[in-house]
Amino acid sequence: MRAACTAAPRTGARHREMETDGLVHRQVYDELPLKTVYSLTEFGRELAEALAPLSDWGHRRLDKLAEARSAS
Repeated sequence: MRAACTAAPRTGARHREMETDGLVHRQVYDELPLKTVYSLTEFGRELAEALAPLSDWGHRRLDKLAEARSAS
């Protein structure tokens, strides 16, 4: 997974935190406009794989969540 970053400064801080935690690798290209590309590390890929079932579970229940919110 690779993503070019054109995000707000606050999001950039989150990306740097994930880099510090070893979840992503950051590659900065010295060109104009400045380009930063993030990619998952092996550790990040393992985490994504572990969280995928939880994400799937939540997506399958979005309708129930919406119903509960509209009922209250």
